[in-house]
Amino acid sequence: MSKVKKKMSLTTKFIVSMVLGMIVGLVLNYTELNHPESFWMGFLDTIGAMFLAMLKLLVVPLVLFSLLSGVLGIGSVSALGNIGIKSFVLYILTTAIAIATAIAIALMVNPGAGVNQVATTPTEFSTKEAPPLSEIVINIIPSNIFEALSSGNMLQIIFFAIFFGIALLMVGSKIKPIAEGIEMLNEAMMNMVNIVMAWGPYAVFALMTKAVATLGVGMLIELSGYVMVVILTLFIHLFVTLMIVFRLLTGLSPMVFMKKLRGMQIFAFSTSSSNATIPITLQTLTQKVGVDNSVASFTVPFGATINMDGTAIMQGVATVFVANLYGVELGLTGYLSVIMMAILASIGTAGVPGVGLVMLSMVFTQVGLPLEGIAIILGVDRLLDMIRTIINVSGDATVSVIVAKSQGKLNLATFNNPNAGISKDDIRIDKKTEQELARTIHTIEQKH
Repeated sequence: MSKVKKKMSLTTKFIVSMVLGMIVGLVLNYTELNHPESFWMGFLDTIGAMFLAMLKLLVVPLVLFSLLSGVLGIGSVSALGNIGIKSFVLYILTTAIAIATAIAIALMVNPGAGVNQVATTPTEFSTKEAPPLSEIVINIIPSNIFEALSSGNMLQIIFFAIFFGIALLMVGSKIKPIAEGIEMLNEAMMNMVNIVMAWGPYAVFALMTKAVATLGVGMLIELSGYVMVVILTLFIHLFVTLMIVFRLLTGLSPMVFMKKLRGMQIFAFSTSSSNATIPITLQTLTQKVGVDNSVASFTVPFGATINMDGTAIMQGVATVFVANLYGVELGLTGYLSVIMMAILASIGTAGVPGVGLVMLSMVFTQVGLPLEGIAIILGVDRLLDMIRTIINVSGDATVSVIVAKSQGKLNLATFNNPNAGISKDDIRIDKKTEQELARTIHTIEQKH
């Protein structure tokens, strides 16, 4: 009786890599082999940095071509307007609910109350003044699209892609060759994602090992109250708030949906970056969940830019925690100000690791909390950053499915198929295409 060897899926590889990374990281931490200048830490940092660089290489062209393809695929300026308005309202609404929930739970648990002020260490953390709303709106429009592309300014890239896409739609049927070319470029970018993701498990192992080796468990114990409240609120928002909204507005199974997001969430946890996860989020939604690319290509990069549910939760809990440590009474007005500032700060803030601390400085400045309080939570922020990125990208995915369902752009057969998109985990060249390519090359060689 022959045994059939089942190949491990990419999602399983991610899970195994993450667990192994945690184990090796703890070993390095407890054996004190985690010095930043050591060979192993340098090696892990190099592997992780190279992989993240590859992903960042893909983000801008992927968003540009995918969004252009999506706008042209929608085929109607009015339909595009509907998608944009629905996405914006849902993203802002979920962010407001997230931070309000965080403040409410933090006030009930009261982390940091009655605890002596934690000694702070000097830090090079730089603060940032909260920009006025008018400046945020003006900065959405790029004065130089090439500068926006080179700097990776997502809001400006999104604005240009939508603007250019609308202009192409207004041309009419003559743009068909251009639309087909953009679609081919978008498909090529997705193939590049598949190639890069084949090396993902090794990068996840390196990133996880380095993070655990550096962080250890000491700081987690010292700030356990703050950490537990943040993690509790993050999971309440993910499994309760977002899933209730998902069920009410789509009528679909949250359990089926969450199973399909598992690989994407593991990757987001490892990278701590919504932007770096854009390629995987797009791939998951279009191939596993069944969201049409015309919707996903707009909602995903848009969400990675303005949807900061996880970061907003951290800001809410951190505000209560630091206020308790320093004995500052904010009152109802102060907490309402925190909610408004968190929503405002999330718009136009890059989805990259550590950006939550910059946003937090804006919130602290607004409500008059000492910025030294940021140094207290700096030690555990890396781990919390990894967890809250899961909530950020899950929020992007949730809104994408809701909008797609409302627009009739969700393939229910794909959504309900548990094996949808699984074959995409492995890099393969279609045999038929390979044979046609070989025949074409052979014909060219005969002519010469």
